[in-house]
Amino acid sequence: MRPTTGRTAALALATAATASLLGVASANATPGASADPTAAAIDWGACEGTGLDPRQECATLKVPLDYRDPGGKRISLAVSRIPGERPARRGTLLLIPGGPGSPGLGRPSRLGKRLPKSVRDAYDIVSFDPRGMGKSTHTGCDLNPADLSLLASRPWPAPDGDITRNITTGRRIADTCARNGGELLRTISTVNEARDIDSVRRALGERKLSAWGVSYGTYVGSVYAQMFPEHTDRWVLDSNDDPDPERVERRWLANYAVGVEDTFPDFAAWASAPDSPVRLAETPDGVRRRVLDLAARLDAKPLPWPGANPPELNGNALRQSMLNALYSRDGFEGLAQLIVDADAGKAPAEAPADPPQDAAAVSLATICNDVEWPTSLPGYARDVAASRKSHPLTAGMPVNVTPCTFWHDAPWDKPVRITDQGPSNVLLVQNKRDVATPYSGARGLRRSYGDRARMVSVDAMGHGAAYAENGSACADRRVTDFLLTGERPKRDVLCR
Repeated sequence: MRPTTGRTAALALATAATASLLGVASANATPGASADPTAAAIDWGACEGTGLDPRQECATLKVPLDYRDPGGKRISLAVSRIPGERPARRGTLLLIPGGPGSPGLGRPSRLGKRLPKSVRDAYDIVSFDPRGMGKSTHTGCDLNPADLSLLASRPWPAPDGDITRNITTGRRIADTCARNGGELLRTISTVNEARDIDSVRRALGERKLSAWGVSYGTYVGSVYAQMFPEHTDRWVLDSNDDPDPERVERRWLANYAVGVEDTFPDFAAWASAPDSPVRLAETPDGVRRRVLDLAARLDAKPLPWPGANPPELNGNALRQSMLNALYSRDGFEGLAQLIVDADAGKAPAEAPADPPQDAAAVSLATICNDVEWPTSLPGYARDVAASRKSHPLTAGMPVNVTPCTFWHDAPWDKPVRITDQGPSNVLLVQNKRDVATPYSGARGLRRSYGDRARMVSVDAMGHGAAYAENGSACADRRVTDFLLTGERPKRDVLCR
């Protein structure tokens, strides 16, 4: 969904007058709506599901369907927490889900266990299922099974670069969502998720929240910090999205071309090393040539792939498999074996799973409702042709036409511009080689925050893993110290 010059000493917390001014600025971007002023206290109970920490509690919170009409129809938001393990806790640490379209209800159990015990002692760990999915009031587009495939929802062009099929698919998906999504789908956006978070804050009885947002959660967290700066405490954003207010998710999709080129050399070095368990070539350049040549052959003559959607391994299925594998080094061996098997004419052993209907709908709705998308089809064709030459590994997909081009509803709220006006209480943490949120985009967020933020960069590869997962003691120590003491580095830091 994720760098800057160093900065001087942190600013003091914004004054009440500054917070008031920011409220006016936020209202200009998001007119006539704020968080739910009537949020009731949360009544915690047992959680449903398996594999959860037995201490995790769950509850349902009612929030407005439309924050412009706070007294109108309400929907349910599913919330979860693991209470702090020390009686004198310092507050609530909100785990903001990624995606868009990722659930959050199980995060206190699954993601929270990665946190150091000192952090778990100090905070109630809280998360939620975003509106539209999971245990929250959910929606769906009722898409055809074929349209749930990432080969359909991500606009991979035809082998010759033609986008005619992408246009047909995009229009069909947009029409289906308009017909089946209902009124809830029209309210799904990052701005409304920020309002939902503030309703959670009110219901928790907290004056301020601390947060750990990952991937798309960094953009949600940034929008919240811009709309409700007086309610932010210690704000950690991990694997950071580019906040470009003119393009937003359009920029994120385009950034895949950059992210793949940033991270593929890690795979190529691994797959050409003499001790690699699946060695593809003697040099990194040889690995790159092998992947591009195989994709071209599969474009011309796909292999059967039983259980996949669609049931063939074509060039775009290989490219999407490569993109998936570049999220983490854990995916390298599987990708290399897929390449070896495909070269031998064998189908891959496992087929990728498609997202559930609610996750697909929430992802689409967020991306399409957040910002307006260009409608010039010849413009998309030109961009695809240029991208195929400059970034051949992604073959033009990141700049191609999407269902958002044909979306039936214009955005209700303008994108929120992230600025340097507000408390200096943000810590960004970012791997330098990240396929989904590239370093260049994270630098854009760092520049937008100015002296509100510091950035801890990690000379590592991977997405969604810059804190508490990739093994960087340097980065982990700085983030943990910030959560426990509020102390950030005096300037931006590079962890090697």
